[in-house]
Amino acid sequence: MKTAAVFLINGFEETEALTTVDILRRGGVVVTTVSLMPGQEVISKNKIPVRADAMFDSIKNEKFDMLVLPGGTLTIKDHEGLQELIKKYHMDGKLIGAICAAPAALGKAGVLAGKTAVCYPGLESHLTGARIGHNIVETDGNITTAKGPAVTPFFALKLLEILEGKAMADEVAEAFLIPLVYNR
Repeated sequence: MKTAAVFLINGFEETEALTTVDILRRGGVVVTTVSLMPGQEVISKNKIPVRADAMFDSIKNEKFDMLVLPGGTLTIKDHEGLQELIKKYHMDGKLIGAICAAPAALGKAGVLAGKTAVCYPGLESHLTGARIGHNIVETDGNITTAKGPAVTPFFALKLLEILEGKAMADEVAEAFLIPLVYNR
């Protein structure tokens, strides 16, 4: 059974976080939502309180198959513990996904050098060392990035495909009523 940690910080984009959690869980991935705040309650961009499953310090030594960073705010790039975790996962060749503003955290961590990546339009200067991609979702090696809220289902399905295979991603896409003709 594959595992993923989804990191939440005040100002996170709820669509990017919760739709990704939903799609991954529908596909059988064990997802742990992780608060980067002092408490388990995290307030979304649109002021929706969400209770995370765990606190960062309690999971920082766990071994997940994938780290997932939803966007909504650039402040996610400033969490020192998450920066160290991103660097460690990248050095170990482990999977990392980030969408919208969150790829800025990958740029700050220095893990995008020579990789194709995307982010929310206008934030490309934060993708230090990356080649800017043209697709709404880009996977280059162990890193998957995506542009923003509207493409979240395709981002989440790509992550699911990477973790559980194309057949599972197609099954979840069909149940979600997402056209299977979309080329993930």
